[in-house]
Amino acid sequence: MKLPEPCWYEGKDGARLAADSIGAGPPVLLLHGGGQTRGSWRRAAQALAARGYHAVALDARGHGDSDWATDGYGFDVFAGDLRAVIDQVGGRPALVGASLGGLTALMALGMAERPIASALVLVDITTRIEPRGVEAIHAFMTANPDGFASVEEAADAVARYMTDRPRPANIAGLRRNLRERADGRLHWHWDPDFLTGGGRERPDPNSMMESFEAAARRVSIPTLLVRGEHSNIVSDAGVGRLRELIPAAEIAEVRGAGHMVAGDANTPFADAMIGFLERVYPV
Repeated sequence: MKLPEPCWYEGKDGARLAADSIGAGPPVLLLHGGGQTRGSWRRAAQALAARGYHAVALDARGHGDSDWATDGYGFDVFAGDLRAVIDQVGGRPALVGASLGGLTALMALGMAERPIASALVLVDITTRIEPRGVEAIHAFMTANPDGFASVEEAADAVARYMTDRPRPANIAGLRRNLRERADGRLHWHWDPDFLTGGGRERPDPNSMMESFEAAARRVSIPTLLVRGEHSNIVSDAGVGRLRELIPAAEIAEVRGAGHMVAGDANTPFADAMIGFLERVYPV
C-alpha cells in the first residue's frame, strides 16, 4: 500500500505541519523521534491502515517537510502543535510517540484540561532517560555540521552510529531524510536550531524530568510502553518509575531492537502496538 502525497495541518501559531494520512477508521497519530521524519512510520502506518485504523504520521515542527520554528523550540511548542492537530483530526485519537514524540504526547496530555486522547503508546521512552543514550544521539546529530557529499557518506555516518544494525544494501530510501543545499551538499532533514533550542533553552529531556513526571501522573487513559531489548535510552529503573507514575501502564519488550524500535523490528513492534490498540481502542 503506497502512501499518498502529504496532507497539511496547522500548528498552534499557524505553522504548516506535514503528515501522511492513510486508511479510514479510528485515528491514530504517529509522532516520530528527534531528528526523524514521518517516513519512519511508513510500515507501521500501513499495518494500522490494514487493520482498519486511520494512521496520521506527522512531521514535527523543524523536521521533514514541516515549517521550521521562528521563535525557537521547546516541548511546549511541540505539545501545542500536537494539541492543534488533535483539534483538526477530531475526536480523541490514539497517540503513538517515539522518543521526542512520546514526550510530546505526555506533555500534551498533562497540559490538557479535558480528555484529548483515547490511548497512549510510548515507544522506547520514559520520564527518566539514560544520559549516555542521550549523549550518543546528540553526538550523532551534531557530528556532520557541513553535511555530506553523497547519500553513501550519510549512510556511513548512520552505520557508525547504529553499530548493532547491519548497513542496508539499498540506501536509496535514506535520500528522503536529506536536503540538498545551495552548495550541493546534503544535510539532514531537520532544522539545526532544533539542537540548540533556536534562542530558547535547548529541549533537553533530562532537565525537564519533573515536568514529564507531573504530566505522566495525569495520564488516565490506557497506556503501553514498547521498549527495545537493547535500548540505551530506557532502563529497568526508568520502566519502574513509569509504573509508579502510571500504575496501569502495560509493558512490551521487542527482542533484538534498540532505541529505534520500529526501524529495528517493525513487525513485532506493530504486532504489540496494534494488539494493544485493538483491545483498548477497537475499530
